[in-house]
Amino acid sequence: MADLDRVIRTDAVVVGTGVAGLTTALSLRGFDVALVTKTALGGGSTWWAQGGIAAAISAEDSPRLHAGDTLAVGAGLNDPGAVALLAENAVAGIRMLLERGARFDVDEAGRPVLGREAGHSVRRILHADGDATGAEVSRALAAAAAGADHLEVHEHTFVTDLVVDGGRVVGVTARTGAGERIAILAGSVVLATGGIGRAYANTTNPVEVTGDGMAMAARAGARIGDAEFVQFHPTALDAGVDPMPLLTEALRGEGATLIDDAGERFMPGEHPDAELAPRDVVARAVWRRIRSGRKVFLDATAAIGDDLPERFPTVDRLCRAAGIDPTRDPVPVAPAAHYHMGGIAVGLTGRSTLPGLWAVGEASRTGVHGANRLASNSLLEGLVFGESVASDIAGVGASASVRVGEIADPGPNPEPTPDAVAAVRGAMWEGVGLVRDADSLRGALATIGRVTARLPAASGEARNLAEVAAIVAEAALARTESRGAHFRSDHPHPDETHLETAR
Repeated sequence: MADLDRVIRTDAVVVGTGVAGLTTALSLRGFDVALVTKTALGGGSTWWAQGGIAAAISAEDSPRLHAGDTLAVGAGLNDPGAVALLAENAVAGIRMLLERGARFDVDEAGRPVLGREAGHSVRRILHADGDATGAEVSRALAAAAAGADHLEVHEHTFVTDLVVDGGRVVGVTARTGAGERIAILAGSVVLATGGIGRAYANTTNPVEVTGDGMAMAARAGARIGDAEFVQFHPTALDAGVDPMPLLTEALRGEGATLIDDAGERFMPGEHPDAELAPRDVVARAVWRRIRSGRKVFLDATAAIGDDLPERFPTVDRLCRAAGIDPTRDPVPVAPAAHYHMGGIAVGLTGRSTLPGLWAVGEASRTGVHGANRLASNSLLEGLVFGESVASDIAGVGASASVRVGEIADPGPNPEPTPDAVAAVRGAMWEGVGLVRDADSLRGALATIGRVTARLPAASGEARNLAEVAAIVAEAALARTESRGAHFRSDHPHPDETHLETAR
């Protein structure tokens, strides 16, 4: 073995402590689980999620309706089996959260307050504290994890690569915050590392979302699916902040409108559902106006007005920090990279194409979202598929006795490369953004290739970011059609020959 500081043997490794990783780890009762995060417990995108969780709990709703809305938004690329699993287990996921201490908004009679967002035919969105659902989910699950005897939590530990022996994943290598180089060996490895949002210059994702899981899985030979499908949120606060603060879609669900700097409301001319059209439609409409030299604003003054601080306290705080009173003035907005529908290709149980490796949450590509994610299905995916992954691993059985040969040394932390990261992010925004074409994609790939050649050889966030950026750009170049969140100006229409579900 490499000259490592420590080798840890356990039953399962779960990398990532957002909703997907925490749900999986907590559900692996009877296993000794190493729960690893490069930040503090509960880091990643979950805590930042303002939107809620979709579940068919009202009398006017049903899993069938929820599945139908998910399929309609997904533009033909959803896996119907995955969609059915999501919709049919949504209520069970909410129940599990309640059992683990989560609290959702209720009315005076104690009934859940349900909101509506784009693409949903009925009100089915549960929220916590108006627009802090992710923070509440993260709080409840992290507290449960901190008190779980079967979990050994490794905070501030950066997983560098998968350990593969005889074609099977048998663990991970990592660097700890104290500088130790370690290996964690286990019979089952789960990647729940989130998306790739930091690959774009404009993003709503926190700085740690650098595509680590997708990069290390690709390096190990796992199949990646639908990488070209990146969802851009249409209403990020345009106030010169990185990452861009999100202005939740629930604002539009409650009647907020999009206007330009001439005061014109433009979405009714773009889609019959206006501001509640699918996210890709709204985002491109906003993008076109900004590219033409106009400014775009989200106006909640009439629909919500003085109630906004109480109903949407996170949005109110973010706007006021930027010097804007959202109860009196329209708020400047612009699109930003928000969610990755692609990722490590897995089936309904979360198994990847590499034995011993599972993936869950935004790091995975289950097919549940297709070409465009339905609002408020992301936290739900982590809940439902986290349980599914844990159940599948339990069926395999616990085993800390894995055989392994040589383990690659993770090496020291690579030197920071802020200029390289900025170059990749800029190339992705300009060339692989809301509207792409062959020239822009080839230009982005050329820039990413030059940057990658200059990066340190050791695995780190910059290299992972460059590698996933190249995967996304290459997939976008290969898909010569427009579908959902992937729009090619040189191929502006869908082409049914491209309905393969994974590469």
